[in-house]
Amino acid sequence: MIAILLTIVHVIVCLFLIIVVLLQSGKAADLAGAFGGMGSQTAFGPRGSATLLSKATTISAILFMLTSISLSIVATRGAGTNTLPELKKRTVPNSAPAVPQPAPAKK
Repeated sequence: MIAILLTIVHVIVCLFLIIVVLLQSGKAADLAGAFGGMGSQTAFGPRGSATLLSKATTISAILFMLTSISLSIVATRGAGTNTLPELKKRTVPNSAPAVPQPAPAKK
């Protein structure tokens, strides 16, 4: 049940992250950036402080990482019952090797 909920949240966060990243403009999107100028001499550079889109990108990236780690933990806990040594014990029978039969005599 929790894996389904985490998967739904993960897909929603992925779609939101894709949309937010595609909506952002590049660092040198203004005319001054095309000619190598700094644009303005503010303390934060030409882009100014963090915009709403950059904050949304950071938050959604953190949520993406957390849901990814959570899904991997849930998946390994569910599959933890079938470890490799246990599978080897089940598939290898404890029987004696086959004894070769003598060939039939020719008449």
